[in-house]
Amino acid sequence: MLSVEHVTKKYGTFTALEDISLTFENGVYGLLAPNGAGKTTLMKMLATLLFPTSGAIRWDGRDILEMDENYRGLLGYLPQEFGYYKNQTPRQFLRYIAALQRMEKKYAEEKIDELLELVALSGVRNKKMRQFSGGMIQRVGIAQAMLNDPKLLILDEPTAGLDPKERVRFRSLIHGLAKDRIVILSTHIVSDIETIASQVIMIREHRLYCCDSPANICAALRGKVFEVPAELPLGAETFLLGERQGGRGTMLRVVTDCPPAQAVAVEPGLEDAFLYIYGE
Repeated sequence: MLSVEHVTKKYGTFTALEDISLTFENGVYGLLAPNGAGKTTLMKMLATLLFPTSGAIRWDGRDILEMDENYRGLLGYLPQEFGYYKNQTPRQFLRYIAALQRMEKKYAEEKIDELLELVALSGVRNKKMRQFSGGMIQRVGIAQAMLNDPKLLILDEPTAGLDPKERVRFRSLIHGLAKDRIVILSTHIVSDIETIASQVIMIREHRLYCCDSPANICAALRGKVFEVPAELPLGAETFLLGERQGGRGTMLRVVTDCPPAQAVAVEPGLEDAFLYIYGE
């Protein structure tokens, strides 16, 4: 179990995160917040790349900073952009990472083949990565993060640059990996989190806003989200979520407690909740 206990991170007079407390158990946790809210700061602290100004992060009750390399041995981390050599093949790159981690050679070879199969890259294991798409590179990144069979997998913007087909493949992969480990991921693509995360962590104004299931977060807007014709004037208390084109012309998606007669009630989604909570 991973626990974040009253963690605050400051940079001089600027507070990036304030009094964050969370508990993680096996499963997928989606970290959802606008740019600058502190998502990457939190993930870097969990990966020991940054250190809390106050508070503590513990693994099974032990401070992760005191655990040092024993904690890092439990950790797999994929940053937004990871370094790799374009002229290397996936197999060569993973061998290099295994050597840095001092993995026994025979075990490393078996693990590399297993992971390349898992991320659907076994057919191009000996192809230079300069020829790979962004989605293929991300799958190499996931493989390197999984090389030590981590109990905690941290993925920072793992779906950035992926096309819809690659994102579907990625979501299926994460579902499988989360059965016996903690997976924490951040992404700007709300549909990815809504699909795979059992718990969603939202940070607002550098503090924890909520940690709850997507269904519970959306339930707060149930009965308040409507579609209305674009030509109708919106009331002062109406919040505009977006618009779409349909058979009845342009329809506005809104949050309101006083819908007009022409309004059609719709089921709220996580993107509706995100836009409403953050006022965007």
